Amino acid sequence: MGPDAVDFHFDAMCPFAFRTSLWIREVRALTGLHVTWRFFSLEEVNRQEGKKHPWERDWSYGWSMMRIGALLRRRSPDLLDAWYLAAGTALHVQGLKPHRPEVARELLAAMDLDPGLVDEAIADPTTSDEVRAEHQAVVAAGGFGVPTLRFPDGQCLFGPVLLDPPRGDAAVRLWQAVAAWREFPSLYELQRPKTAADERRIVEAFQPYLVGRDWVSVNRGKIVDFGRPGDGQPGRSGA
Repeated sequence: MGPDAVDFHFDAMCPFAFRTSLWIREVRALTGLHVTWRFFSLEEVNRQEGKKHPWERDWSYGWSMMRIGALLRRRSPDLLDAWYLAAGTALHVQGLKPHRPEVARELLAAMDLDPGLVDEAIADPTTSDEVRAEHQAVVAAGGFGVPTLRFPDGQCLFGPVLLDPPRGDAAVRLWQAVAAWREFPSLYELQRPKTAADERRIVEAFQPYLVGRDWVSVNRGKIVDFGRPGDGQPGRSGA
């Protein structure tokens, strides 16, 4: 069955990471896998030279959401678990804007939590320190994007990058296949090329995200034009 625990590094801004998180939740439910949610900043790895780091801003979309998550995790890891699911569903399924303070407060209220935790998290500089430490730790281990899985033996794997998260036995089989990669430490990359039909499916599936986001995102410097609905402006992959 593979290892019984994994660290899942995410940025709530990433639509692919959210879909992969749905798969790992299914694996957890079926196998008892222990999942620890940890942070990774796409804003930082894609920061242009001369621009502010996300921790230097009063509010930075993905970074600030993770700071809220860090504060919640101090109270209970289950709260971070629930927060990521709620924020990810809001952005990637409903096309809402959980990266805006007012919507973040509404999400907390819907979870029967104090909306004031948003302001508490941003007022506490140690929440930023916590996010930054986890981001830098996985980058030092070779991480460059999300989702990144980090195993108890220290190995990191980027992915799996999923559009349709499998369920049931298929979810477990994929977990076994992913975990088996650890046997081959010099196996660095195996990738399925995307066809034009695949790109169209991705655009269709990501429509809520494209509506909800307030940023132009990048994928390791590569521009991927999803076509932002309603305004005719090009977008870039946030994976």
